[in-house]
Formats: sequence, structure tokens, C-alpha cells
Amino acid sequence: MKIEERGRGKYRPTSDYTSEDVKNILLEKIEEETSRIYEDEDDIDVLETTEYKKDKFNVISLFSGCGGLDLGFELSGLEGMVGKEKAMNAFKDGNEYDEIRQKSVFHTIYTNDLFKEANASYRKNFLNTAFQHEKDIRKVKYFPKTDMVIGGFPCPGFSGAGPRLVDDDRNFLYIHFIRCIMQSQPEIFVAENVKGLMTLGKGEVMKQIIEDFSSAGYNVKFKLINSRDYGVPQVRERVIIVGVKKGIDFQYEFPEPTHGDAEGLKPYVTLEDAIGDLREKPGPYFTGSFSSIYLSRNRKKSWDDQSFTIQASGRQAPLHPDGASMVKVGTDQWILPDGEENHRRLSVREIARIQTFPDWFEFSAGGNSKTSENGRLDKQYKQIGNAVPVLMAKAVADPITEWAIKRIRNRKLDEEHVQQVSLL
Repeated sequence: MKIEERGRGKYRPTSDYTSEDVKNILLEKIEEETSRIYEDEDDIDVLETTEYKKDKFNVISLFSGCGGLDLGFELSGLEGMVGKEKAMNAFKDGNEYDEIRQKSVFHTIYTNDLFKEANASYRKNFLNTAFQHEKDIRKVKYFPKTDMVIGGFPCPGFSGAGPRLVDDDRNFLYIHFIRCIMQSQPEIFVAENVKGLMTLGKGEVMKQIIEDFSSAGYNVKFKLINSRDYGVPQVRERVIIVGVKKGIDFQYEFPEPTHGDAEGLKPYVTLEDAIGDLREKPGPYFTGSFSSIYLSRNRKKSWDDQSFTIQASGRQAPLHPDGASMVKVGTDQWILPDGEENHRRLSVREIARIQTFPDWFEFSAGGNSKTSENGRLDKQYKQIGNAVPVLMAKAVADPITEWAIKRIRNRKLDEEHVQQVSLL
């Protein structure tokens, strides 16, 4: 609800909205957003070109980037069909993986992202089965029928005015995620976002987003999970939101940690485990001095620890573990005691490993002859840092995989029954 106050417009939640009010406001907002979209041939092609397969669990991927979330889901769906050992062994080799990846229960039919280089990376590394839409989601009028929608919707910074509601004039992209699921009517959706989403506006922003998704017709759960608990050599906390269409007999349960210090769990994967073999051949990395902002906090982890969160920037990449540890000398002041020249940022290949991408996965750098080496590399750092760690995505997908396989089998049984009845 927008409340006008002297000096500036304030946005804050009100306590007198019923669930029906929220639903009606949401529908009005989505109708308003849709009415602004100009229908063109490109959107019509989306519906005509996408290939929905009845023997697969079809997927729409929004804000797909280079495909970390998508790859984790695909791998989980493959493991569910061919077994863990066969799937994970093949995953290490691009050629072997390509030979069997189409057996995954998940089939991506549509992706959407504006990041040119990330889209190019996606094309390089995935089977050519999806309609890839390099278009602002706010200008996409029609989304195809699907079984599942996945994606990490961007969460723009919220001003000091406080959290918005869906009737706020300002436009936020999660509304278009909801618009997609209302059009496509998936049985389930999975959204990923930053930890800060849970505390914005003292939790009111998260509460509103969950209400909006619920009003679209879904039973919604969310949880903050840490990637290192699932075999990722990185401390990276993310909010996972899962919605199951109301009326469907499936209760999603978030995966239990597989790695940690507790008895019965595998040990955390360390930087030594992940990138120790790349010491001599790390590949290209972002170069240049370290700014005062960079040196305002510790950027170096030891070999027996997990990495800091990988960011979407080459300049902000963590330091390689070799060399002396950083030393704190004051408030927001750290130094490298043996000199900056004895330290380097983690390379593109190293941060890809830390994000649990396989070595065969290629990242497009784009650019032209005038683009600097750092400029080209930064495009790769951005893609990798924006991605969901593949093994964390797989862990989130695993409970869905088991259910999706049963769902597909039931579809086949229903079709066979209909055919038998028609022959009588």
C-alpha cells in the first residue's frame, strides 16, 4: 500500500489485507503489466517452437544465465533414471555426459535471460532442445505450457522507503516470475535468491513475496541453505523457495545436509580438494591492483577451508590460498604483509570448480578486438558468480526428481488405460 508522506512517497505493508485482497491486487498488477507488452511474432514463435514432451518433466528456466541451476536439475534427473554411479562418472567427461544426458527426466523447453555471453555459454553446454529467449522478461507476453518453472529472480535493492506491496507502481521482476507460472501452470516451481531477501524490511518483503506466490495457487515453502552442506567448496547461503500447485499430492521436503562436521556426514569439501591440482596451471585470471574497498575485509581462505562466496566480478574474486594470510591492521583495513605482488585472484577455472561446474563446461567471453583481457574475463566471472552452484542445485532437485519420475510413469499408465478403454 502506498502511503503519501510529506517529502517523499513511503511504501510499507498494511495489516488489513486479506488473502483474497492480495490475490485480487496481484491479478490486477499482472493484468496491468501484461497489457503493456506489445504482441510480436517473436512471442508467437515461443509457443509454436517449444517442444513439450509427455514422457518428460518439462522445464522453463527464467533468468537462466549460463545454466548452473539447470545443470544441477538435469544431473539430478539423469541420476534418477540411470543411477548415481553412472550419472556422476559420466558428468566428469563432457563427451560421456552428452551421450546419456538426454535420459534425464527433466527436459528444458524454454529459457530466458538478457545476458548475451551467458546465453552463448548456455548454447555451448546444453542440448539444443530449448527455445532460448534473449529478451527482457517484462516484454515476453506468452510463456508455454510446462511442468516446472525454475530460476533465480533478481531482487533489486529496496530503498529506505521500505518494502513494497504488489500494488506499488514500481516494477519488480518477481511479478513476472509469477506471471509466468500463472500462464504456464506448472505443477511445481523453484526460485533461488540471496540471503538478504529474508531480512529486507524486517522480513516483510519475504512475507509479501510468499503471499504473492501463494495467491497464484501454490503451497509455498522456503528455507535458507548453505551450499557447503551439499559438497560445494564454498560458504554460500541462499534462500530456496519451492511452490507446489494446490491440489497436487506432493509435499516437498528440503534436502538434509550431506556434508559437515556432524557424525554420519561426509567431510566438507575443501579448497585443496577442489582446486589443489590447478596450482601450476590455473588458467587466466583477473589482474590488477587491489583497491581500498577490496582490502577492507579478508579475501583469503586457507587450503583446508571453503571459499568465500564467489561474486559476479573478476575484480572482487577471492585470493588464491597460497602465500601469507591477510592481516587486519584497523577498522575495515587489511594488508598483504608480503606485498600484493605475491598474491593473485582465483582464476576463472578455479571459481568454476568452486561453483562445482565440471571442467568441460565452457564460458563465453564475448567482446571484440578492442575488449581488454580483463574485460573479457570479467564476463566469465560474472556468469559463474551469478550461477547457482551445480551440486547445490542438484540437492534441491533430488526430492523433486523422485516424485517427477513417478508422475511420468503415472501419465503413461493413464494413457494406456485410455487407449484400452477406447478399444472396447
